[in-house]
Amino acid sequence: MVLVLPLALIAGLACLLLLAGPHPYLAPLVLPGLALLVALYRQPTLGLLALLALVPFEGLFSAADASAGGGAGGGGGLTLNKLLGLTLIAIAGLQLLLRRLPAQRLRSNLWPPLLAFLAWYLLSLAFSSHLGLSLQHLRQLTGGLTLFVLAVLLGRDLDLSTLARVLVLSVASTCALALLSGDAPPDSRASGLLADPNYFALLISVAFPLALLLALRAPRPARRLFWLALLALLLATLVRTGSRSGLLVALLTALMSAWHYRARLKHLPGRHLGWLILALAIALPLAPRLLPDSLVQRLEALTSLRSGVNAHADPSLARRSAYLLVGGQVLAEHPLLGSGPGTFPLEFARTGYAIAFADRPHPNDLYREAHNTYLGMFSETGLPGGLLFAGLVTLALRNCLVARRHWLERGDPGRAALAAHFGLSCLALACFLFFLSVPSHKYLWVMLGITSLLRLQADDDAAGGRP
Repeated sequence: MVLVLPLALIAGLACLLLLAGPHPYLAPLVLPGLALLVALYRQPTLGLLALLALVPFEGLFSAADASAGGGAGGGGGLTLNKLLGLTLIAIAGLQLLLRRLPAQRLRSNLWPPLLAFLAWYLLSLAFSSHLGLSLQHLRQLTGGLTLFVLAVLLGRDLDLSTLARVLVLSVASTCALALLSGDAPPDSRASGLLADPNYFALLISVAFPLALLLALRAPRPARRLFWLALLALLLATLVRTGSRSGLLVALLTALMSAWHYRARLKHLPGRHLGWLILALAIALPLAPRLLPDSLVQRLEALTSLRSGVNAHADPSLARRSAYLLVGGQVLAEHPLLGSGPGTFPLEFARTGYAIAFADRPHPNDLYREAHNTYLGMFSETGLPGGLLFAGLVTLALRNCLVARRHWLERGDPGRAALAAHFGLSCLALACFLFFLSVPSHKYLWVMLGITSLLRLQADDDAAGGRP
């Protein structure tokens, strides 16, 4: 009741300012916005869930930003996801100051390698060959780091099953839009609402283990059929993306899931095993005919690797080979501090590979990312920075492994399955870092925070169980 008068004054002042400004039609939105602000203050985890649910739809916001004058690259305007993120940061900071959220919630075993990586990152930035690019890279990385802090801070109040549902439903909705879109050519690669099919495949690969978890843990047959249908939708869209790396990562996570449930598979009823064998016997011969021709050609191009990379057979593989050569050259020239964060496109543009692999005679096409986050970190921040970043990801994967092993020993298969499937999603991200340059991806830093939370819960559980 004490806050009623200040909130009323804020609402009235905001309405008056909007009515007097160039957008008076926004004035009726003040009260709903204020109600949403109060709801986020009471339940900040809802804001974190909303931020993650909006990740597959970021293409819409960047397009709206560009059409509103944000530029071709976007990022110049205040979009919905940015506004929500800034609001959540302000709420979390205020609750920390008021001690509604205790500072002990920031505990994480990832802080030592993360702080060491950031210290070396800033040192590399100070000696960067192009300070403007490095500062832009730092600005993008700051967004991911902020999400890591929010995930660690708010993770104790976050239901991981609800997080899995949000991620699967948001990605599956864009998958449905991609498959039902009638404007795209039948053999084109699906990209959802994003600009690159490989980025779309990353989202699907992260959601795939979580959809499998929800299907296996569904309490009723109807719900299980629903999650199985979404799982099939994810796999069908993954095929339509034409992403070879996405198919490889999905196969790896499927095999790891089978290993986790190997004890259950041994006791699978004979009739179920027979149906599974029959389905595989039908699907495997038909798979080449069901796959898009473009994907079949891209898979067939992999067979040429035995005789070396052929730029005419597969330009994508040839470009990636060039990225490795340029990255190795940069690391050899700057082994300690690298060329500076975010400067790989500039280093690549200075080589003859940039002109050789340019798709069109446009200056911006000469500047290409490394398409490998680890390679980018090693070449841009030096050998110590690359090792610290790789160690951070490795420790996150180990957190899930330790938590899964602990709960299996405790006879808690439910929590062990949560640790296993979130670990598989983190593994999918770690594998995709070999194929994409996404050091500031929201899923990556939130998953890092979730893995540290799982490890912390397992350690606290073990400490509480000791005599």
